[in-house]
Formats: sequence, structure tokens, C-alpha cells
Amino acid sequence: MTTAFASLPLSAAMLANLDALGYAEMTPIQAQSLPVILKGMDLIAQAKTGSGKTAAFGIGLLAPLNPRFFGCQALVLCPTRELADQVAKELRRLARAADNIKILTLCGGVPFGPQIGSLEHGAHIIVGTPGRVQEHLKKGTLKLDGLNTLVLDEADRMLDMGFYDSIAEILGQTPEKRQTLLFSATYPAGIKQLSAAFMRNPQQVKAEALHDDAQIEQRFYEIAPDQRLDAVLKLLASFRPASCVAFCFTKQQCQEVVDHLTAHGISAAALNGDLEQRDRDQVLAMFANRSLSVLVATDVAARGLDIDALDMVINIELARDAEIHIHRVGRTGRAGAKGMAMSLVAPPEAHRAQAIETLQKAPLSWYPLGGLKAASGEPLQPPMVTLCIAAGRKDKVRPGDILGALTGEAGIPGSQVGKIALFDHQAYVAVERSIAKQALKRLGEGKIKGRSIRVRPL
Repeated sequence: MTTAFASLPLSAAMLANLDALGYAEMTPIQAQSLPVILKGMDLIAQAKTGSGKTAAFGIGLLAPLNPRFFGCQALVLCPTRELADQVAKELRRLARAADNIKILTLCGGVPFGPQIGSLEHGAHIIVGTPGRVQEHLKKGTLKLDGLNTLVLDEADRMLDMGFYDSIAEILGQTPEKRQTLLFSATYPAGIKQLSAAFMRNPQQVKAEALHDDAQIEQRFYEIAPDQRLDAVLKLLASFRPASCVAFCFTKQQCQEVVDHLTAHGISAAALNGDLEQRDRDQVLAMFANRSLSVLVATDVAARGLDIDALDMVINIELARDAEIHIHRVGRTGRAGAKGMAMSLVAPPEAHRAQAIETLQKAPLSWYPLGGLKAASGEPLQPPMVTLCIAAGRKDKVRPGDILGALTGEAGIPGSQVGKIALFDHQAYVAVERSIAKQALKRLGEGKIKGRSIRVRPL
């Protein structure tokens, strides 16, 4: 199977742009799905986050686009605002080959009015969450009669979040002759139902879901059920990961773990499906910028998380489904970095371990919990601290304004400032722990966009 992009029927401009973006070889999911997509056929692709799926459907939906027609020709539905932003960012990079392609995101959690204004100016591609796209269709502010391509990204997760009816209603308002591309990490019943109702003879492809053992070291520890919380502490004390996601089943279990870790001086926060968007933004921003050591999450809440460098995954309890286990573990060891996945297994869950062994076609590596020795040193503290600024996009604040306020005129070196995350009415900036007080004082005394602003450490 050839994996060069040049083997595809793409324009010279697109090939040159892919080359400039550093896309040399196709990933397995791209090599399997792009020939099908470019023929205009419907597709169901089983692929996980980080497999290169966004570029696969992105290249596919840009191919038939007519830049001179300012109506929505491609619609990408995503489960969360974070994922929609990420997809739109990637599509903008891919679209640089063509003239002036307009890409708009339509997500909930932000005011409706400005979106109507943007839609009136016309957009070629819409990336959005099902609820908000549905509202625009109801109000008549979004028209889909010129749609060529509809993409359902992380379809299983949209179903997990209760979007089946919204998706069905949106699909019902699109032209019969559209192309539908569905990407999903797992293949639950709801997806079979969707494809049966709304897809025409879809081709199916699957990217190999197993991990490269050289990238991810998996260890299994047998524990008594009452040892769970202390076992997590032992793992953290022994391996001292800079960033770790710990998986639980229930919101209650998440909270118990967070309380236990916090009581032992470890910075941890819970991510569950009930968080308000604003709190979710805050927790994710803190974790992504390395000012939170442990993110304790349920499977539904953690799907679509895109963390570049994740040192460790801990399964506080084994997943009930072996495919979900593979998915959890695949969060670490990305982009050439090594990762570790630790799983705690109480005797009643032995059958789950057996199912994972069967799926991986390799024996599991078991280790004794007693063999873990705490590494010496300070308690596990994240390298960064997040400062929350009470102004954001809607106040015309840009990342450069925040950076300037910190580093300008003999300020803090830019190398000590981490990620900046901008939201409508607030912004988060990470700074190295050693200069947090100084940075807080500087922002508190300085001005951004000519105004004094409120800043607080999180």
C-alpha cells in the first residue's frame, strides 16, 4: 500500500501545502480512508484521537469545495467545543492551499448573536457541536442546501453525550446527495443505527488500534479493593509523572480520588460530565499547561482530550470493555514520547484483565504493589502555576497582549511563560512556579489594552 500523498488525486497546490506542513507519509487511517473519500463514497472509519483522522477528512472535504460559492459546503460535527476549535485550527492549515476559504465554528457556551453575524457573511465550512448547529437550523440562520460533505467526528462520544436525536435532525435537513463521513474510536449500536438510517453503502476502514509496546509500557498490579486509593499514591510517589490522567467509572469515585490526593499534597482535579463549561475549560487549561499534576476523569468526560505530553495513565479500575482500555492507554506515549500505563486490578475484575489479554494477543505484565518504592524529593508539585485574568476574547484581548504585559520592559523572560488559553470572558496563563508571585504582581499592577485587570492564581 503506497503511503505518499502524491499518489492521491490532489491538486498541486494541496500537495505543496501538505509538504510545507510537514506531512510526508500518510498515517494508516489516511492511507485507508482517503482513496475512498476522494471517490465521493460514504465512509465509516474506526480511528482514535491522534491517528491523523482530522487531516483525512479535512483533505477530503476541501477537494470538492468551490471557493466562489459562499454557502456551507462542508459541515463537521464534534462532541465538544475544545475538539471543534482543534479541528477548525487544523482545517485552516490544510485550507491554505486554496483561495480564501472561510471556516466558522458554531458551538454552545458562547453568545448566539455574533455567530448570526458571521453566518450572514457566508462560510464554506462549518465546524460545530450538534446542539448549537441544530439551533441555527431552527432559527433559519444556517442553510445546508448546498452541502457536499458531512463529517461526524468522534461519533461514539457524541452518542455518549446524548446527541443522537440532534444529529438525526441535522442529517434530516441536508441534501440527499451529500457524502457522509463518520469517524469513531469504538463501534457501538447507536452508530450502526445512524449509518443504517443516513448513509449510502458506506465503506468501512479500521486503523490498527493496538499500541506499539516500545512506546507504552503497561504494568498491572493486583490489589485488594480497599487498597485502591493508597495504590494510586504509591504509583505517583514512585514514578513521579509530571502529568497523569487517572480513570474512574463514576463521578463519586473521581471525587474520592481527588480528595485523597489533595489531602496528601498532590494537585489533582476531577473532570466529569456534569462540570459547567467554564469549570471544564479551567480544569483542561490547567492540565494542558502543566499546572495540575493529576486529572481524574470518567471515560465520557475524558474523550476528545488532546494532551500533547502525557507521562502516565492510571486505570484506578479496569475498563469494563477491553477496547475502552486500549483507548485509555493510547492517551500516553504520543508523538514519539514514551508513556506508562498502570492498571489496578482487584480480584473481582480478573475477567476484565483476561479480556484485555485476549484483545492484545500478548500476556499482561504483572508487578507486585509492594515493589514500589517512593522516590525521594519534594511532594509531587506541578512545574507551572496558572493565573486567571478576568478578560478574554470578547474584551479584544489577544495572547500577545498577555505575553507583553508579563515580559515587556525588563519583565519576566518569555521562556518562563507557558501556554496561554483564551476564552470569551477570561484568559489563563501558565508561568513557572518559581516566578508565580512576581508574575501575579506584575499583571496586577500593569495594564492590558490600557485597562487594569483582575488577576488571581488558581
